[in-house]
Amino acid sequence: MISQLSWKIGGQQGEGVESTDRIFSTALNRLGYYLYGYRHFSSRIKGGHTNNKIRISTKPIRAISDDLDILVAFDQETIDFNAHELNANGVIVADAKFNPVLPEGIQARLFPVPITAIAEELGTSLFKNMAASGASWALLGLPIDVFNKAVEEEFGRKGAAVVEKNIEAVRKGAESVLELAGGPLHEFALEPADGGQKMFIIGNDAIALGALAAGCRFMPAYPITPASEIMEYLIKTLPKFGGTVIQTEDEIAACTMAIGANYGGVRTLTASAGPGLSLMMEAIGLAGMTETPVVIVDTQRGGPSTGLPTKQEQSDLNAMVYGTHGEIPKIVLSPSTIEECFYDTIEAFNLADKYQCPVILMTDLQLSLGKQSSAMLDYNRIVIDRGNLVTEPEEAEQNQLFKRYEFTEDGISPRVLPGVKYGIHHVTGVEHDQTGRPSESTENRQRMMDKRMEKLKHIKVTDAVKVDAPHETPDILLIGMGSTGGTIDEARERLAKEGIKTNHATVRLIHPFPTKDIKSYIEKAKTVIVIENNATGQLADQIKLHTGYGDKIQSLLKYNGNPFLPAEIEQKCKELSLAWQH
Repeated sequence: MISQLSWKIGGQQGEGVESTDRIFSTALNRLGYYLYGYRHFSSRIKGGHTNNKIRISTKPIRAISDDLDILVAFDQETIDFNAHELNANGVIVADAKFNPVLPEGIQARLFPVPITAIAEELGTSLFKNMAASGASWALLGLPIDVFNKAVEEEFGRKGAAVVEKNIEAVRKGAESVLELAGGPLHEFALEPADGGQKMFIIGNDAIALGALAAGCRFMPAYPITPASEIMEYLIKTLPKFGGTVIQTEDEIAACTMAIGANYGGVRTLTASAGPGLSLMMEAIGLAGMTETPVVIVDTQRGGPSTGLPTKQEQSDLNAMVYGTHGEIPKIVLSPSTIEECFYDTIEAFNLADKYQCPVILMTDLQLSLGKQSSAMLDYNRIVIDRGNLVTEPEEAEQNQLFKRYEFTEDGISPRVLPGVKYGIHHVTGVEHDQTGRPSESTENRQRMMDKRMEKLKHIKVTDAVKVDAPHETPDILLIGMGSTGGTIDEARERLAKEGIKTNHATVRLIHPFPTKDIKSYIEKAKTVIVIENNATGQLADQIKLHTGYGDKIQSLLKYNGNPFLPAEIEQKCKELSLAWQH
């Protein structure tokens, strides 16, 4: 028996690839397996090759696999595009309708199952995804009742007749492939899972749930890949808690509306991707100048311009740190796991209120859309901190305004919500005095700038840098951010077997940069490799800028639209090790 297996299904976008993957992985989750998924899809509604890859394991995993065990193909393009990933014992389950053939040099076993014929026999080609799922499930020899239960939950709302036909498609697909294969494939028999309860969600859903738990009750946003699921989740959920979502005409309106709502005291967030973030920049500056809390989620994708809307990239870092004109205090926080997406969203709201500034939550497409197993969330960890929010200001003298922007040692002024007695003040995007009145005084300007920027010296976040450092003096310190963490750790496991000592640091606070938290680990390492999905090494540049160790820092970059594979990181480290030996 084996402890893990990789399965992929592919076809034309819109022909059931997503639903097949969803039911297959849901059933595996019910059995207690750990799962990690990756979606390769086109930036259009229908048509174009798409595939979903699921890694199944008896232990926690946070990376896609280098290779592939089972490929389910709805068309020849899927075989041509993906067969190179198959390992020596690989299997292709293909729809017999298109007369599948193996590409030259591929040694996989090919099982042409009459997937479309089974579906049409049951009344419609829509059932072919269930026939394909049944064939996959049967090859693994897993209990069919668990799979049928997942089918019932998926289609139950459509009535018993629909459920029965889908289950019949599953049965026929299973029988057909078992006849071709001579029974379940024992080499793919999975060890029993631990059976423990796990969440199986995407990062966007975890962010949306975190916003809800943080007390967010309003979301203005404009749909954009790969951020739209946050909006879609909250559209369904917020009204149950007295909140609402508004689809705005563009991201400019979304950001300014979020600022206005936060000014009024309602915890609000907006979410977008790179192009939308560009449009928000002037408004983000307004939030910084008026010291208004606002939480913005940037789910990075391939750029620039429209770029690769449905592909992985981490190239917005510089835009988040430097994008606004002028200088404002802001926080850029980067979760690296599903759990962190939830807890960091809550922390983002607390940080925004505490430091009265914009907080950008930075994810990437793989973390946002890659469905993964996650530990159950601990709601006892939730803490709400509204910061220096004054609910009962002292009685003001006649015609005296509230000092909303009062000079303080830590730069954080008392904040009051509109309508609170004795809390009247001005709010403007131009430079202003302590009461908010416009001011062009040179002395006031310098003091106000100093006051606002002072906040950056006091910002504290949970685990600004998350470090796994078993070695006092490692050969290599691997540094990453976002979704690269699990891939780095898997590569490290392999490198350890080769005698290469590695430590791992995940940078979670991008701005203000946590220099003290990471500098000592860089000092002790023989060399440092920074792993990121962009062409210019933006995280590496930040590290060099703030630590001064440019001579020992190297970059491993990938910007072709795909996430890193463990083997790519492993290979880079081995090349370095060989170079040292020579």
